[in-house]
Amino acid sequence: MKNLIKTFLKNYYQRIFLKKAIEKIKKYKTRSLSDLVDFCFKFHYGINLKYLSLSITPAQIKEEILKLIKLLKKRKIKNLLEIGTADGGTLFLFSKIVEDNGKIITIDLPNGYPKWREILYKSFSEKNKKIFIIKSDSHDIKTYESVKKILNGEKLDFVFIDGDHSYKSVKKDFETYVKLVKKGGLVAFHDIVKDERNYSGEVYKFWEKIKKRYKNFEIVKNKNQNGYGIGVIYV
Repeated sequence: MKNLIKTFLKNYYQRIFLKKAIEKIKKYKTRSLSDLVDFCFKFHYGINLKYLSLSITPAQIKEEILKLIKLLKKRKIKNLLEIGTADGGTLFLFSKIVEDNGKIITIDLPNGYPKWREILYKSFSEKNKKIFIIKSDSHDIKTYESVKKILNGEKLDFVFIDGDHSYKSVKKDFETYVKLVKKGGLVAFHDIVKDERNYSGEVYKFWEKIKKRYKNFEIVKNKNQNGYGIGVIYV
């Protein structure tokens, strides 16, 4: 009962704060990629209580996601797919570095987040960049077909896999969507470092296998850290 009340209050207050939060995000002007990441991690709007304020803080290590964002900006990414929307932090960052007229597709389960947050996520769009929100199982063939339809014959420059962390699911996501990535494009996996708490699931197991087949590099702040880490392969 306590958790139900907490969830109700969280959704109630965050909906109230939504309009002002969007205004605050729209007013933000990127001065540097480092500043962009800082803004994303620190952003919240509402009552100064964690569960009563609206946040887009990514479930990432700041230094790791910054390095990835710098790489993507340099490569002039146009079409991007994210598996695992969550609180929208990485979606926000991706929306700022994708080229004008680019397509940003983000997938999460139907109950992955409250429907009203879609308004927030769509507000990240700017300069003719289009954000497409898909609330469906990434393994469903209909989801794959939806992504293909959005691309309309184009290819993906980058895929960020951060959904279900089981070995089977990570493998399925990769095998399904790598087919839509252009030659020389990138696929990144989050949580490639083994985590004693098991928050990172089995991503590290799949990473150890897949990196043997492709040119790759790892973005890991500390080799002794628990979890996190980003693995990137060149397709």
